[in-house]
Amino acid sequence: MSDYPDFRSPAVLLAHARHSMAFYHPRCIDPSGGMYHFFKDDGTVYDAHQRHLVSSTRFVFTYAMAYRHFRDPAHLDGLRHALRFLREAHRDPSHGGYHWLLDWRDGRAQVLDGTRHAYGHAFVLLAYAHAVMAGLDEARPWLAEIFELLEQRFWDAASGLYADEASADWQQRSGYRGQNANMHACEAMLAAFDATGERRYLARARELAHHITQRQAQRCGGLIWEHYDAQWQPDWQYNIDNPAHLFRPWGYQPGHLTEWAKLLLQLDARAGALDEDLSWAVPTARRLFQVAVDKGWDREHGGLHYSLAPDLSVCDADKYFWVQAESAAAAAMLALRAGADEAGAAFHWDWYERLWAYSWTHFVDHQHGAWYRILDRENRKLSDEKSPAGKVDYHTMGACYDIVRALGEAPHA
Repeated sequence: MSDYPDFRSPAVLLAHARHSMAFYHPRCIDPSGGMYHFFKDDGTVYDAHQRHLVSSTRFVFTYAMAYRHFRDPAHLDGLRHALRFLREAHRDPSHGGYHWLLDWRDGRAQVLDGTRHAYGHAFVLLAYAHAVMAGLDEARPWLAEIFELLEQRFWDAASGLYADEASADWQQRSGYRGQNANMHACEAMLAAFDATGERRYLARARELAHHITQRQAQRCGGLIWEHYDAQWQPDWQYNIDNPAHLFRPWGYQPGHLTEWAKLLLQLDARAGALDEDLSWAVPTARRLFQVAVDKGWDREHGGLHYSLAPDLSVCDADKYFWVQAESAAAAAMLALRAGADEAGAAFHWDWYERLWAYSWTHFVDHQHGAWYRILDRENRKLSDEKSPAGKVDYHTMGACYDIVRALGEAPHA
């Protein structure tokens, strides 16, 4: 494609989010409960029974945001449907917490994996926060409840970060520590602050961001490594033989560098509500983005690669949808934050347009909607599975909403 829409136009961005949402709605709704989580490129459901906590929570987000922006009552109905399944099927009233993976059939859930992941529980917090912002006030006490559970079960006060994993009865805890759960906990805390105005959530977001992007980064060459031991020392070998692990990939992740850049800018935008020093946030965001595009961009075929080795060479050349989307959002926010720095603004707008042009050409499915999940280095699809568990285009639609908000187009109350 040689002609592109105006990616700085809120109307264009919202139309694209709506086009992506139309891939999922209403075909994702299972009348017996919850949503289907596995879709082929054309929208065909290829597994009607497995329900993953990450998809279940992200559907709450996508329906909440769609309703806030487009005011379609069908999106509100979908939000209620998704929220009910999260609360009634994934939540374990006996031990507390939320099951990771379910088999759902005949209106009943069988637990396939009851492991308690901080990553998944961070998304529960995010889901409840967005449900509240969409007007479902019944989720307000649930938001406070999941925050307290994170405090009791995952919070490590000595490190100022969340631990990662426990058994369903909370009796066994993994020594693994990861930045990914803490990154999404930071995201969820920002949303919880927006939903409630309670400063404790913003203070926790700041604590998480500082410890990962400052203290932990100092232990890892100034960048954000993914994996650590129980003392939060970098584990350079974890998943080295499984570098494409869905939630714990090996290597520096350009997409996580830019996602942290975005979160640091969102934190900085709320600095007025915090009586704490945030002078490090914006410079760190700029540096992380710079490294991501300098080391991660494919100068031959376009797009950001998935992973970088400790020496910053490319170790996984595939292209993932979420990496491009989060990086575009970070680029726009950095450009808008540049102020009088015209060169800085131009640099980041150039990357913004480049990322969108690449994604519009290779990742966006203009026929069926949503984005393809993964391409090889030469931008060929690796499968016809557009949305396996975890991918509900929360990243792509979320990036559009983030950019619109940064451009000053606030959603409905």
